[in-house]
Amino acid sequence: MRVSEFWTLVTDEFGDAYGRSLVADQHLLALEDRTGREALDAGVDPKAVWRALCDAMDVPEERRLGKDPRPPKRR
Repeated sequence: MRVSEFWTLVTDEFGDAYGRSLVADQHLLALEDRTGREALDAGVDPKAVWRALCDAMDVPEERRLGKDPRPPKRR
């Protein structure tokens, strides 16, 4: 997962401001009690950070892959 994909998932699930706050402030036990930001800065795979954040925030499995893209409109 790319960092840009990580941020898209964060924004889709939590909103921009709250999502950025969670990544900056929420300490994640699965990441050695680091915040998501600290883990990303230390080179942890964004996918592992996303999973740890989802686990900590009880995000249901069906929402962990992000929003489904809308099908194109039919004419």
